[in-house]
Amino acid sequence: MWRDSLRLQIFCLLMAVLAIVVLVHNFFQLEHLDDDTVSGSSWITENDVQHSLSQTTKTTRKPYCGYKEQTLSKREQAEQESLLAAIQWPKPPDGKIAFVQSTDPARSDFVIVKPSGFFKVGDQLEVLVRMKDFQGKSKQYGGDYLQARIHSPVLKAGATGRIVDCRNGFYKVFFTLLWPGEVKVSVSLVHPSEAIQVLLRLREERPDRVYFKSSFKSGRYSETTECNVCLPGDLPVCNFTDLYTGEPWFCYKPRKLSCASRISHAKGGYQKGLLTQDESLFFQSDVNIKRPILSSGPDSVIVKPKAFTDSSSMDRAEDPTVSPSGYYYEDQWRSRTHWIHHFNKSDDITKCLQGKVIHLFGDSTIRQWFEYLTAFVPDLVEFNLGSPKNVGPFMSVDLKHNILLKFRCHGPPIRFSTVFSSELRYIANELNGIVGGRNTVIAITIWSHFSTFPVEVYIRRLRNIRRSIIQLLDRSPKTLIIIRTANVQELGPEVSLFNSDWYSFQLDSVMRKMFSGIAVHFVDAWEMSLAHYLPHNLHPKEVIVKNQIDAFLSYVCPLQT
Repeated sequence: MWRDSLRLQIFCLLMAVLAIVVLVHNFFQLEHLDDDTVSGSSWITENDVQHSLSQTTKTTRKPYCGYKEQTLSKREQAEQESLLAAIQWPKPPDGKIAFVQSTDPARSDFVIVKPSGFFKVGDQLEVLVRMKDFQGKSKQYGGDYLQARIHSPVLKAGATGRIVDCRNGFYKVFFTLLWPGEVKVSVSLVHPSEAIQVLLRLREERPDRVYFKSSFKSGRYSETTECNVCLPGDLPVCNFTDLYTGEPWFCYKPRKLSCASRISHAKGGYQKGLLTQDESLFFQSDVNIKRPILSSGPDSVIVKPKAFTDSSSMDRAEDPTVSPSGYYYEDQWRSRTHWIHHFNKSDDITKCLQGKVIHLFGDSTIRQWFEYLTAFVPDLVEFNLGSPKNVGPFMSVDLKHNILLKFRCHGPPIRFSTVFSSELRYIANELNGIVGGRNTVIAITIWSHFSTFPVEVYIRRLRNIRRSIIQLLDRSPKTLIIIRTANVQELGPEVSLFNSDWYSFQLDSVMRKMFSGIAVHFVDAWEMSLAHYLPHNLHPKEVIVKNQIDAFLSYVCPLQT
C-alpha cells in the first residue's frame, strides 16, 4: 500500500515539474528578443534554412526589424527626414499601369538643343529626352531612371551628364563640354518609372530578400540558422546587436546550442518569386533594362578649343560640388575638384606611401585597391593571415620602406561567402581604435550590401561611421580620410531586384549629403565607372581601378602647384 502511495507522490511531483518547465518555456518564448541565452524548441538547421525561407515567401508574417527600434535625437530625426525627402522619387499616376503603357526606350528619343550651334570647351550642351510607351504614345509623367554621358571614342574621353526630370515625360540633360573635338551623346534607360515603383516596394516590404546564415558549433555538434536585420515570424532569436554602435543583427536561435557558440557568418542566398507576372515585364534585359535611347537627329557636336586659356588649368573648378566632378581624356581621369598625379611607376607609389599605414574598410570594391597596390608595387608583400579568399582581413607589408597596407570588410549585412564571427567588425568601432596622425591614411566604401534594405538602415550605419570619423579627426586632425563612392554595374532582371544602379544611386546620394561639410575627400567611383567606355561592372576593370588609385594617392601625396 505504501508503495502505491509513493508511486502516486512521485507521479504528482513529475507532473508539477513538467508544468513548471512548460511555464518557463512559454515565458522565454515571450522574452526571447531581450535575452540571447534562452532555450527554445523552435529551431532551424542548415538543411532547414531554405525550407524555412520558402515558407516565409508564402506568408505575410510581419518581420521584426531592429532598425525600427532605434531612438533618434531631434537633430538626427530631422536629418533623416531631410535625407529621405531629398531622394524621394516621382511616382506614376495612381492605379495599375499595363506593360504597353510603360516606357519603351526603343520608341523614345532625344534631340540636341541647337546641334548646329558653335560650341567651345567650357560651354553647356543641353539635350531633351522624350519618353514614349510601347504603343508609341508620349508619356505624361516622369520617374524613369536614366544615365547619360558624352564621349569621344578616338580620344578615349568621356564625362557624365546632369539629368533633370520635368515630370511630364520629358527630361533635360546638361553636359559640360570639357575637351575639343567631336563629342557624341549617349542616353540610356536603366529602368522605366513603372519598374522603379516595384523596386521601391521591394525595398520597404521585402528587406529579407537577401538572407544570411550563421554557423554555431560546440565540439563536433553544429547547427546553422538564418540571420538578418529583419527576421520574420515568432521564433526565438539570438540578439547580436552591437553594444557600441547599436547596429541591429539577429539570428534564429539554434535548437541545442547557445548564442555564444556562433563561429561564422555567410551569405545564405536570394529569394525567388518576388514579382508578379505583370511586374516581371518591367524587368527584361533586351527590352527595358539599360537600353539605349537613340537620337532623332544628330547625336554629336563639334567642340572648339577655348581661346587664351592655359590647357593645364582650364578644367579646374573652384566649387568642390561641381558636376561633373571630372572626366576621362586619353583614358586618364582628370578631376575638376583636385589635381591628379598619375602614378604610372611603382616607385612613385612607394615614394608616396613610405612610412604610412593605410587602412581600407568596406566591401569587395575597395578590396580591389588592396589587390591592385599589392600586385603593382613589388616591395609590398602580402602577409598570409590565413584569411578566407576574397574575404579577409588582408595585410601587405613593405619593410624596406615602412609601409603597412590593410583591408577589412565592414560588418553585417555583408554578402561574403564565410566570415569568421571574430572578424565581424563595424567600421565605426575600428575607427575608434585608430590613433591616427599625419602618417595614417583611411579609405572607406560602404554601399552595395545595403541595397536591399530600407534607407534608414544605411543612414544609421553612416551616422555611426561619421561620428567616429569626427572623433578621430578631433583627436588627430592630420589623419587623412577618403571616401570611395558607389559605382554602376551590369544589370539583368534578377540583379536589378537586389543591386540595381537605382538603389546604389539613392544610397550614394545619401552618403554624399551625410559626409559633406566634414574634412573627408571623395574618389568619385560613380562618375569614373559611368563615364568610361568599358561595359559596366560591379568590379570595374583594372584601367578604371588604376584611375581610382591615382585619385586616391593624389590626396595622400598632393602635387605642389
